[in-house]
Amino acid sequence: MVTLDVRPQLIDALSALRDRVAAVRLPLPLPGAERGRQTRSELLSQLDDYLLPRLRDPEAPLLAVIGGSTGAGKSTLVNSLVGRLVSEAGVLRPTTRTPVLVCHPDDHHWFAGVRVLPQLTRVWLPPEENGAPGRCDDLDGSEEEDGTALRVETATGLPRGLALLDAPDIDSLVVRNRVLAAELICAADVWVMVTTASRYADAVPWHLLRTAKEYDASLVTVLDRVPHQVIAEVSRQYGALLTKAGLGEVPRFTIPELPESAGGGSGLLPTTAVAPLRAWLSHRAQDPAARQQAVGRTAAGVIDSLDVRMPALAGAVAAQYAAAVRLTGVVEDAYRTEGARVRRRLRNGGVLAGDARTRWRGYPTYSNSEELLEALVESLAALLQCAVAAADEQIRTTWQREPAAGVFGFEDVGREAGGWGPAEDIRGRIAMAVRRWWRMLEELAEEEVRRLERNFAPAAETVVALLAAALLGGRRTRGAGEQLAERIGAQGALRLRDKGGALLTNCLDRVLDGERDRRLAPLDALDVAPEPQAELIAALSVLQKERWQR
Repeated sequence: MVTLDVRPQLIDALSALRDRVAAVRLPLPLPGAERGRQTRSELLSQLDDYLLPRLRDPEAPLLAVIGGSTGAGKSTLVNSLVGRLVSEAGVLRPTTRTPVLVCHPDDHHWFAGVRVLPQLTRVWLPPEENGAPGRCDDLDGSEEEDGTALRVETATGLPRGLALLDAPDIDSLVVRNRVLAAELICAADVWVMVTTASRYADAVPWHLLRTAKEYDASLVTVLDRVPHQVIAEVSRQYGALLTKAGLGEVPRFTIPELPESAGGGSGLLPTTAVAPLRAWLSHRAQDPAARQQAVGRTAAGVIDSLDVRMPALAGAVAAQYAAAVRLTGVVEDAYRTEGARVRRRLRNGGVLAGDARTRWRGYPTYSNSEELLEALVESLAALLQCAVAAADEQIRTTWQREPAAGVFGFEDVGREAGGWGPAEDIRGRIAMAVRRWWRMLEELAEEEVRRLERNFAPAAETVVALLAAALLGGRRTRGAGEQLAERIGAQGALRLRDKGGALLTNCLDRVLDGERDRRLAPLDALDVAPEPQAELIAALSVLQKERWQR
């Protein structure tokens, strides 16, 4: 017999593992990422809604979740097991939007709080005098609309120690209902899968049946609304499908098609129709050995499944980090390449082109210092703009081949924008940085001129123009350095070129590194790091050690 392990050390290990799972983020749209997100969600649901609450309170009532497809008759089955109307049943589906949990009045305290399903708001009202389910008239309706409420009903018709939960349809057209149904099933000690004679071969219920087998959960199936004339044949075929799927030992209950099954009926099946299932559930809840077997099997199955699911989740995390490293490398390589190209062009006099070249050739006869400076600064800004555009194009081209980059929506942005904002903003930032460098050159020049004797000191504007030409023109403006030395002396000229060159290097780095960092900012904001992978494996290792010690 499988026994329930409730040692504090095991609970602590599971709690730590739960925190590691909750910390996982899989933001990049990689192949398998959606499955990883689903695994994370399922793990959290099972740990929060079932496993940890069950281990902390092993004496809590047995919870059987009634799940199934649209129109399978789940609500009617719950009503019939309880002996009165507690959940709305009808032909207009999906009827069950707010899940309904029914328990004996003595067990109400177990479910009034957030011991299980902590994300759902509890709603409870005594049943109406006519025996219909209690209405949630104290709510504004939003909780029921968005699926965040759990209606808790009590009924003396249920034995102590047993609770039933009527879940939304697992194939509901409403996404939130489908998600909630899966979460509720993960909270079950016993999974009760309900299907019908006309839909027992559908894919959706079989997915849940296989999931239950994978987790080795305590499972029972109900074949509902079977016409009398084909009950033997349908039951035989359904049993054959279960056996083929490795579920031949799963208890099966068949309920014939009855007038009460229809939406216009009373919502209650005859007692004899549900007596075998009710007896099976009551036995599991009240017999210590049967209860231990049901609860222990489901809990152990969930824990055993972690040996496969946790490494798979860690693998998804590792794939995210590897993709983030690749994307980051593309950006860094592009800007590193363009930075080296800008410096080569400066050495070769690449800035001295167009208007800047014309102004230099005409200086000082046909152009003055201010005109030369303006042309040089504009040419430097243009060089940097071209470098940024080239880097962005390289990034965009490479990232478009990366599935992970799809999160940034490059297919929706213009080529000129590069994917990181309007080109006008980029030009504005570059122009501001270059103008700032210009002002700092002016301060250097004024400081150097003040060192000279007033009668022999050249105009600061002339010094700035010659210094900028010497720094930006490369081999083409060797004469600028010579003229600068003639006006302020060799030592002063050397001193200015060293300081101005350092400022130019800082300007280039500020522009290129700043634009690079802006490209990386959306990726950095995703906070894709390698630590979660190691933390998941470490938490699983601690859990396995605790189990081995037992």
